Amino acid sequence: MELKEALPRETLEQLRRDFETEGYCLAKGLFSPERVEALNKHFEEIHADGGVPGFYATESKEEAKGDVLREFPRVSHPHRFSQTAKDYMIDEKVGAILAALFEEEVLATQSMYYFKPPGARGQSLHQDQYYLKVKPGNCIAAWTALDFCDRENGGMMIVPGTQDLEIDCSKLGAANSYEGGPSIPIPNGLKATIPEMQPGDTLFFNGCLIHGSGPNRTKDRWRRAFIGHYVAKSCASLTDHYSPLVDFEGNNVERAVTTDGGPCGGVLR
Repeated sequence: MELKEALPRETLEQLRRDFETEGYCLAKGLFSPERVEALNKHFEEIHADGGVPGFYATESKEEAKGDVLREFPRVSHPHRFSQTAKDYMIDEKVGAILAALFEEEVLATQSMYYFKPPGARGQSLHQDQYYLKVKPGNCIAAWTALDFCDRENGGMMIVPGTQDLEIDCSKLGAANSYEGGPSIPIPNGLKATIPEMQPGDTLFFNGCLIHGSGPNRTKDRWRRAFIGHYVAKSCASLTDHYSPLVDFEGNNVERAVTTDGGPCGGVLR
């Protein structure tokens, strides 16, 4: 099945209109409850085994000293050691939507899995293109909820209308946003929103869209998520951390490294 045939044309057209207007679009029920459950179980098993050498390491509750994100850290690039994660990252329905948004073939650059247990801190407001430094063009994120997500458990926070902004370079050299570094300020006249998402819903958003998340304030609800970042096939270079890229046939693809620091110049952490 070709990517463009993986979803109804009317669905793709509506998602594209939403994306162009707001900087994001929400594909509801993109993944079945069975696939969501299987993915969560897969990462539960990885965590129970103590992680994967060279990719993901856990800490005991005693070692974490009360920091649940040290006990349950995010998993970076799981597609490089897990076929299950790779299949999720290059799912044909994800590819169909991305092809409609990019208007060309697509390459995957990154995968991530977040556990975000109760008590976990949030992620500062940021723009993905600040880090990926895609040239030419931009990146798009696909953020899939693996639990019910809302404000209380730290659901994804986005600022509609910021997709056309320049990259904010004022935090050059600041602490990584994942570790609670400074947030990009929300422009005057715009407001952040936290869409409620059911497990299996996927949020696609522009690499310049300001986004982040609040803490998980609940006592018993996790906010697990699987995230992929993608670029158009015409991308010539990006940050070296993301190479090799992967096409939707599962093949590795090489691209040059952006060496000038991207839109902000210099070297970004």
